[in-house]
Amino acid sequence: MLVEVVAGDITRLEVDAIVNAANSTLVGGGGVDGAIHRAAGPKLLEECRRVRRTTYPGGLPVGEAVATSGYDLPARWVVHTVGPNRTRGQADPALLAACFTRSLAVAAQVGATSVAFPAIGAGAYGWDVGEVARVAVAAIRQADADGLTAGPAGTRVERVVLVPFGPAATAAFEAAVAVA
Repeated sequence: MLVEVVAGDITRLEVDAIVNAANSTLVGGGGVDGAIHRAAGPKLLEECRRVRRTTYPGGLPVGEAVATSGYDLPARWVVHTVGPNRTRGQADPALLAACFTRSLAVAAQVGATSVAFPAIGAGAYGWDVGEVARVAVAAIRQADADGLTAGPAGTRVERVVLVPFGPAATAAFEAAVAVA
């Protein structure tokens, strides 16, 4: 599997699926979550509300993932995951890793062959971007080794694009990919 780092706007990438660093309500918010909702258009919010009502009435749990359509995005799907909030005491790296492994598994199951991730947990959720980068790359490599990137009818996730925000985050992700 190819793992690469691309600085830029995740909402403009030509990939099959982008991962949304969502909040548990699935109804949009700030940062990457808000940008994805704005770029995808109002139908994304409608589908997220339906998913919330029917599948996750208590909210999407930390480390879990669910896919929706991408609507007005270049990506066909959006995979929503809720990162652990370190500022609220959710400091277990396994929860952070689960965001990446579950998102890859969900993307594979819908048939995605390319997936883009933001720096889940960094920023407002309080995780150090270097730690996020190391956990992300290790989780992605482990998911591939465990066969979680295999989808239906022989498809598999072949390309993962890590899309950090800003030069410091980009450098941290490039360093993590280089040593993995």
